[in-house]
Amino acid sequence: MTSSTDNICIPVLVIFGPTGAGKTALLRSLFAVGSPYFFKGRCEVVSADSMQVYKGMDIGTAKPDKALQKELLHHLIDICPPSEQFSASEFVKAADLCCRDIYRRSKIPVVAGGSGFYIKSFLFGLPATPEGNPCVKKMLRERALKEGLASLYRELETCDPITAAKIHKNDAYRIERALEVFLCTGKPLSSFAVSDELRAGFDFCIIILGRSRRELYERIDKRVDEMFEQGLVREFNALVDKGYTEDDPGMAAIGYRELIREFPEGVPNLSDPSDETLKRLESIKQLIKLNSRHYAKKQYTMMKNIPGAVFCPLTEGSEISVSVLQKMEDFMKTHT
Repeated sequence: MTSSTDNICIPVLVIFGPTGAGKTALLRSLFAVGSPYFFKGRCEVVSADSMQVYKGMDIGTAKPDKALQKELLHHLIDICPPSEQFSASEFVKAADLCCRDIYRRSKIPVVAGGSGFYIKSFLFGLPATPEGNPCVKKMLRERALKEGLASLYRELETCDPITAAKIHKNDAYRIERALEVFLCTGKPLSSFAVSDELRAGFDFCIIILGRSRRELYERIDKRVDEMFEQGLVREFNALVDKGYTEDDPGMAAIGYRELIREFPEGVPNLSDPSDETLKRLESIKQLIKLNSRHYAKKQYTMMKNIPGAVFCPLTEGSEISVSVLQKMEDFMKTHT
């Protein structure tokens, strides 16, 4: 490797997997200190999870534990408060810097996560949309405060239904940005095409993790149960106590948004909850499971047809396939 990465092709191992696929366990088994594989000690992880960027949201976003982060350095975790938007554009810029720095230090960057839009933006680049217009942005912000975000979302559904279908109705930043593009250009955001070619300057080895739908849904259900056992509701209450509301970008994450809609001021008397509170929490838990399953399905759909990607099926108790391991090892040996 060279000490300068300005004019060279940076190798990046990309591991995508939907919610509940087992990404963290795989990272631990392949790259952490106790790994028996060639990769041990040779990589650092760049998290491609749009919600793990937020501080104070450890349980609900299933962040890797501190022990793993100590053994295997992770980047782009806990970098901003839930009140701040961290866009795909910001992710790509930050991930590029991380990858260059990691490779400069003679290691291989591993971009791993389940946020399909983040990963696709990193692989293919962002659509060539116009720069922001401060006046239009201000006007839309004022309208959202006066009329309510729901009014802007309905407007977006009319002028750009394709984009509206991809945006959560409480995602103020993306709703306002999509309307801003339409108002400034007369064209829907969805009409600005993303390149179908991988970005220059990188050599990607892309692994897509998969499980059967039945097994994936069972793992999701188990994970949600474990989150509640680990203290998801206490974590949620701590965020509400700090003043975060449904309008904050971080609170749009699955697990938190269901809680804050039902308990905008926090779950009362958590040390001794009433039967009614317990009943409402159980309903929320089931809704989180349902929404997580729907999200996993969307994640798979978004990552279809990635050129050169290798699909890696996983089953309970199985190891990653020998052929995939060999592909990853060959890729790394080419660049080390």
